[in-house]
This record gives sequence, structure tokens and C-alpha cells, in this order.
Amino acid sequence: MNYYNINREIKTAALKLGFSFCGIALAEPLEDKREYYSAFIGEKRHGDLQYLETNLEKRLDPRLILEDARSVIALLLNYYPPGILSEADNFVFAKYAYGKDYHAVLKKKMNGLIRFLKSEYPDLKAKAFVDSGPVLEKTWAQQAGLGWQGKNTLLINKKSGSFYFIGIIITNLELDPDQPETGHCGECMKCIETCPTGALSNPYQLDISRCISFHTIENKNGIPEEFKGKLHDRIFGCDICQDVCPYNRFSTPATDPAMTPHTDFLQMRKKDWLSLTEEQFDTLFMGTPVYRTGYRRLMENIRFVAAG
Repeated sequence: MNYYNINREIKTAALKLGFSFCGIALAEPLEDKREYYSAFIGEKRHGDLQYLETNLEKRLDPRLILEDARSVIALLLNYYPPGILSEADNFVFAKYAYGKDYHAVLKKKMNGLIRFLKSEYPDLKAKAFVDSGPVLEKTWAQQAGLGWQGKNTLLINKKSGSFYFIGIIITNLELDPDQPETGHCGECMKCIETCPTGALSNPYQLDISRCISFHTIENKNGIPEEFKGKLHDRIFGCDICQDVCPYNRFSTPATDPAMTPHTDFLQMRKKDWLSLTEEQFDTLFMGTPVYRTGYRRLMENIRFVAAG
């Protein structure tokens, strides 16, 4: 079997489907991650995201997800927006939320890649994951040579930064793996020094229970009072640790139209957000990650930050 040709076919097809990068890793146990992940859960750094406590063995071994798994295909999709919402007299949204819901965008592209592979290899078995299931996406992307997990715990690509969605395909195809990436953060501590809530008090360790993104999106109880005045006008997600990362000076605007926000979004300022109606919310955010969080929750965040 000519592994070079198969790998080239897969990567060429992935790029044609709009992915930014594609890499391949062996589907083998991640035993070197067991101690770190167990400590992460044991120290309650996952906040109240209870699903992170389950299926540890599957997270560490893809063969428990797909019985005869041989390879892991890791895919990156650039989401850096072509236009950035001004932070002057404004509230701030994480850049990943500007465009359409990434789960649907990536799954459509990944299903296209799987269809292509099945047309070439009829015995193919494959399972696709986009921020879902017991899969350590960033670890697999690093194993596949697409970047490394920086001190902010996000995947960083040396050539173009960290504004990427990650998709993972576990397959029974036996492929030639790429060389895993090594770390390149060096002595830089900018992400840790600028995190306003102490979520990154230790390099390479995120305390989700102190993360702005968690509290403005996932925390069902709303933003705790202790964070009043610390959110730097963030009302949906954060990006501070990405914006200060030196590697993100290489970020380029995404070419996928799905990453482009509604034209009215970039015109909004604080007064507009404070008077936002549910109808306007639907117009701006239908089909985006913000829409899944809902109008009422967004307005709660706006009022909390405005009062700080």
C-alpha cells in the first residue's frame, strides 16, 4: 500500500473542501495524558462541565471509540473574521462566534471528506467529531503535527496562530502518520500575564471555573459577582489570551463565507447592545453560536458587564 499517495489524496481533498490544514496521527493510546487529565478533573478545574468527568478511557484511547481504529485525521479550519468589531465604546464577542455555528460548518466538510474516502476505500469505517464526544481534539491535532498546546492551553500553529476550529476523524484506514509538533512558547508569558481572572495562573493549565468564556457562555448560573469589573467588556467569550499571543500576528482572514458576520454586527456599539431587541438578536445571530446561548442570556451578560 502506498501510504504517501493515500496521505496526499486525503490532504488534497481536505484542502479542496475548505480546510486550512490536515494532519495524520496513529490511533494509539494517549497514556502520557492520563496524569494531566486526571489532575484536571480531580482539582475541579473543569467548573461544572460534568461531561468532562466521564469516559476517561475513551478520551485516552480512540480504539475504544472505533474498535479497529488505525489512524486519526486532524483538520483545522481558520475562523479569523474578515472584519473585527471595534472595541471602542463597545462590548466584545469572541471571534469564533462571529460566523455560523462551527459544529454544522465543520461537520458538513468532514462528511464530505468521509464520502470521498468511502468512494476510494469501500471498507472505510470512520467517525467524525467536532467539539463533541470523548475526544481530546487539541492533543490529536498536536500528534498530527498541526500545532502545539500553548501556555493558554489552545492549539497554536507556528505559521498562522490559534484562531482555528478543530475537527477529528477516527478511521480504520492505516495511514502514515505525520511528525508530532513540539512546543514553541519559549519564555513568553503574555497570555498568563494578561488573563484578568486568573484562569491561566499556571502555564499550560486552564482553570475553567475562572475562565471568562465559561462564565459568559456555559455557566448556567450566570456570571458570579466576584468577576464584576474583571471582564474587560467581554459579553460572549473572551480571546484575550489569543489576542496577545505573538503567533497570532500571522493570523489572516478566513476565506470561508460562513465565517463572515452579519453586516449590521460590525456597526453595533454599547448603546445598541443595551437596547437590543429579540428581533434584532435573531437577525444578527440566527445560525451562530450566540443564537444557541439565547437572547435572554446575552442580555443578562450585557447588563452584568455594563454595571461593572
